[in-house]
Amino acid sequence: MSLGGVSLAGLTPPGQQIVLRPFRLRDQDEYTAVRRRDAQWLTPWDPTSPDGEPPRITFRDMVRRQRAKARAKEALAFLIEVDGRIVGQINGNSIMWGAARSFSAGYWVSSRVAGQWIAPTAVAVLGDYGFGALGLHRLELAIRPENVASLAVAEKLSMREEGLRPAFLHINGDWRDHRIFALTAEDLAEDGRGATFRERLDRSWAARA
Repeated sequence: MSLGGVSLAGLTPPGQQIVLRPFRLRDQDEYTAVRRRDAQWLTPWDPTSPDGEPPRITFRDMVRRQRAKARAKEALAFLIEVDGRIVGQINGNSIMWGAARSFSAGYWVSSRVAGQWIAPTAVAVLGDYGFGALGLHRLELAIRPENVASLAVAEKLSMREEGLRPAFLHINGDWRDHRIFALTAEDLAEDGRGATFRERLDRSWAARA
C-alpha cells in the first residue's frame, strides 16, 4: 500500500469546505508566494537545522522527497486549499507501523485564514484518515508553549496533554521546548467526547456557540 496520491476533504464547523491534497510541481509559484507573503507570521515556528543553514533544495526536489516518503509509508504531505487557493500545509510525520502504529501532525496556515477553524479541521481530517483508512493508533502534536494559535488547535480537538519535552525540536534557530498532546483510538472510543476527530471538533464548536 502506497500512501501517495490521496486527496481528503472536510467542512470546518462554520461550514467552510477545505481540501487536503498532495503537492504538485505546478504549485511552486503559488506556494512560494503564500510563504513569502506570510514570512513574518510563519518564521517563528519553522523548523531549522542545528548545523546552521542547510543546503537549499528546489521545490521539485521537495515534492519528490514527499512522494518517496509516501511510497515508503513513512510520511504524508498535503496542501490545504480553500476555494481552490492554497492557505496552508499539513503533514503526517514519523509514521510508525509494527507495535506502535503512530504518527504526528505538523501544520501551518496563512494569517488570512487564522482563527477560521481551518487548522483544527485539517488535523481532524488527517486524524480520521490515519485512524480509519490507515489503521493507525495514535496521533501526536508537539506545540511550543508560546504558540497560542496552535495550542487552540489541541484544545478544540480535546487532545490529552502528556507533558513537556525540553529542547525537543530545533525551531527558528534554537532548541525549543514543546508541550505534547495526543489521542489514541481508545481515547476516541471510550471517553464520550466523540468517536472521531470530527465529532470532537463539532462538540467543541457547539460548546462555543
